[in-house]
Parts: sequence; structure tokens; C-alpha cells
Amino acid sequence: MTRTTDSLRPDIAIDPFQERSAPRARRRMQILGAQFDFESNSRRLLRLVDAAYSRLPQHRLGGPVPTLRVRLELASSEHAGRARPPPLGMLSGAGFLCGATARSSFAVLSPLEGSALVVVAQEMLGNAYATRYELIEFAVFTLAQRVQGLVPLHAACVGHAGRGLLLMGGSGAGKSTLALHCLLAGFDFLSEDSTFVAADSMRATGVANFLHVRANSLRFLARGAAATMIRKSPVIRRRSGVEKFEVDLRRMGYPLATAPLKLDALIFLSKESAGTRPLLAPLGKSRVREYLVASQPYAASLSEWRAFKRNAALLEAFELRRGRHPQEAVAALEDLTGRRDR
Repeated sequence: MTRTTDSLRPDIAIDPFQERSAPRARRRMQILGAQFDFESNSRRLLRLVDAAYSRLPQHRLGGPVPTLRVRLELASSEHAGRARPPPLGMLSGAGFLCGATARSSFAVLSPLEGSALVVVAQEMLGNAYATRYELIEFAVFTLAQRVQGLVPLHAACVGHAGRGLLLMGGSGAGKSTLALHCLLAGFDFLSEDSTFVAADSMRATGVANFLHVRANSLRFLARGAAATMIRKSPVIRRRSGVEKFEVDLRRMGYPLATAPLKLDALIFLSKESAGTRPLLAPLGKSRVREYLVASQPYAASLSEWRAFKRNAALLEAFELRRGRHPQEAVAALEDLTGRRDR
């Protein structure tokens, strides 16, 4: 009896994890004080990286710049749409060996190795914003924070002459609206809602790519070039269902912070109307600690929090009440930083 070639074929391919596959498309960018090397089997995924991180100021936080690796893998669509469960495919990248179905989207990270593997299903790629925000940004932000020991804050940050104001508040407090009006007034823009702080130096970095603006915030803008440009921006939908204009600040010519900002003051945004009172009200240290923990529960759980809390207590801190127009808040911040004395 003659043995056929098929009967000798092995059950496992010679390179099941595609570790010896042809070189992939690559990008190298400096983000949040770290150098990121991106590699992908999909130019569409790398275009999302370009959309998020190209043409940003290259911040350095001091000391050696870590090199971090992110592999972006677009899952095969070969079995998509079949009724039966899709088979497990094997893949590798950034030091990981993985098995995933064609319908899986996930990110795995190793801060110890400074690497991440992001797998994007074909269906997920149809939503460019979600792919960028929920997968790529998650990997980039988490790696940069963990490897460099940064404190991740849900806060906006603007500044002047290398000094920064940290703008904190819950959802709907008006961080994005205030950041927009600060930007239009000439403040340096660092970040909209994710600011990363080196606790020992209190230097803050962020990604100054997009500003997300609700349509009802435009009522505070005169009918000029800024309002027109915002209305022409793409609209994204959060998972909460809230829709916002996504404004690419790199196309506007507005001042982006060219280096990390040394934090000068903490500003806690309040939904309370100022009425006849001053908009800015100084806060005592006990209130500052209370506000910080309440507004930053994730950061407060990290080992870097103790040093951040100690140094944050040395800064000026204020509650910023609401005026009739965001420009009143901008004027108060200009007085605080001395910009109005120029």
C-alpha cells in the first residue's frame, strides 16, 4: 500500500504563530514621554495610529526614554459570517503568543516587557473611533503610565509659560468647554481629559490631538472661524450615546504645549453658579485631599499616589464656580497665571 503525501502532513503548521512572517509596516513615534514602535499587518490600523499621534509635540519627562512596542493585528475574516463557531487562529507579536477567533478584539499588555499586542476584528475596524479609543489608546496610555510610573488623571490641562493648570471635575462639569475657550484665548493646550503626571517633579504630559465638543457648547462661541471649523469636524458617539464633534487641534494652528507643563495649581470645576461671588474660591488642604480621592479613584489606588498627593498639597488649589459665560472662567484663570498682565 502506498502512503500518500497527505497522510504525512503534520497537524501543526511549521510556523503556527506566524513568528517568521514577512516584515510588517511600522511607525515610530514619541508619545507621553516614551518612544513607541508600532508594527502591524494592516495599513488601515497604522493609519489610525497616524490619525491619533502624528504631528504631536514630542514630550520628554527627563531621564532615559523607554522604548515600548505595540503590535497591531487585524484578524482574518476568512470564517466571518458562518453559523458555526469560528476556529481558533494563532498569532504572535510584541513577545506574546496568542490564540483568538476572527471575531475577537482584545489587547494584552506586559509593562515588564514594555510591549502590547492589540488584535482587531474586521467588524471592529468598521468603527474607527472605537478601535482607536478603546484598543489602541488603551494600550498606549497604559504602557506609558505603567512603565514610567506616571499618575493617570481624568483631567484636562492647559498652561502658560511652561506652567500648568490641572482642570478636574466629573462628567458634565465643563472641562472640555473650558479647555476649548482657554485654547481660543491663547493658553497652551496639553490634554482634554487624560493627563499623566510624574509625581516627583509634578510635570504633566498628555496627548494634544483631539478636543471633543458637544453641539450645545457652541452657543458660547461667536459665529466665527472657530465655530465653523468645529461644525465641520467629524461627529463621534460615545458608548453612553452622547455625540460630540471631534476637533483635530493639529489642523487649527492653536498653541499646543511643546513640552511637559510644571503644575502650578489644581482647579476643581463645580456645577454651582457663582452668582455674585468670585468664580475662584481657594480650597484648604483637607478639601483638596477629599476632592482628589473622590475625582480620581483609579489613580488613588496606585503606588505613585502617595507622592503625588504629598506634592499636590503644596500647590494652590481652587474651586471654580460657573459664571454666565465660559469666558468669565478663562478671565479668572488668566488673572491667576498672570496672562492678563502681559
